[in-house]
Amino acid sequence: MLKIYRLKKNLFAVFLLICATISAQTTRKYSNEFMNIGVDAAAFGMANAVVASSQDVNSGYWNPAGLVNIEDNELSLMHASYFANIASYDYAGFAMPLDDRSAVGLSVIRFGVDDILNTTQLIDDQGNIDYNRISLFSTADYGVTFSYARKLPLDGLNFGVNAKVIRRVIGDFASSWGFGLDAGIQFEKNNWRFGLMARDITTTFNAWSIDEEQFATISGAVEGQNQELPETTEITIPKLQLGIARKFVFHYDFVLQAEMDLNFRFAETNDIVSSSFASVTPALGLEFGYIDMIFVRGGVGNFQNVTQLDGSDSVNFQPNIGVGFRYKGIQVDYALTDIGDQSAALYSNVFSLKLDWSIFR
Repeated sequence: MLKIYRLKKNLFAVFLLICATISAQTTRKYSNEFMNIGVDAAAFGMANAVVASSQDVNSGYWNPAGLVNIEDNELSLMHASYFANIASYDYAGFAMPLDDRSAVGLSVIRFGVDDILNTTQLIDDQGNIDYNRISLFSTADYGVTFSYARKLPLDGLNFGVNAKVIRRVIGDFASSWGFGLDAGIQFEKNNWRFGLMARDITTTFNAWSIDEEQFATISGAVEGQNQELPETTEITIPKLQLGIARKFVFHYDFVLQAEMDLNFRFAETNDIVSSSFASVTPALGLEFGYIDMIFVRGGVGNFQNVTQLDGSDSVNFQPNIGVGFRYKGIQVDYALTDIGDQSAALYSNVFSLKLDWSIFR
């Protein structure tokens, strides 16, 4: 009985944590973080340092300005597992040119944990344990992004915008809708590329709805620790990504692309450079290609100041590697993140597939 009581108490604590994350009209450092994970195994292999160089269907996420470089319809799919396969992260993107100066895109992201045991009703009013009262629920975050890109009159300069719809669901307990905008530009001159991506430029607003009946079933689970219903709005503050990339061609068949990005958050965090105004962490990615068919990638990013158990500080970072293969409009990519366990994040295997409609013509 004590074990069951502790289980119920732990679930109640989890629900309190959920409520705390959606308290009213609060500007948070890490709101809607699932939208910052990234997409495409090729980008993960380069530590997500692709803001300046992204020029395919995945640009709808990384920098919508890059969509103007696609020549035909493109489709991208990705799957990754997180936290020892407890959570699944999936992405699908589609983009198409409208004419020789503009393009549109649509992408969908889902990050979810499924089949979570709900034991809040395990013990009935008489104190009896009934395992038939256990149910399952899922918690999932969805992001749908509509993108538009256009070439500007200045040769090599492009811009793009995203309109985002956020849907977050925590079983029958709570759900929310959110809306936001992104904007990006890219400029290319010779073998140099520059990119700027501003996320949540208007701030992204989330409005939560909490099921009061569901909340009431557990609000008194721990005597003397009843929780009031939290208020239900949150705001995601803007973020900025600045990138510079350079392509090196060797003997026509060998190409090396290098990019360095600076990721800005306008809040004090554990990033390697941090102040009350803004925090900055760099990312560096390399891609080596042979005859535009075989690719080997590496990157390092997510530099964080971490306090150790003995009170000392150290800098953690996340190294990644990846490989890719392209043939006649079909591209398959793989990335392994956090090589050598140099950061607090767990390593993940990321797979993605990209199709160019030209293979069907």
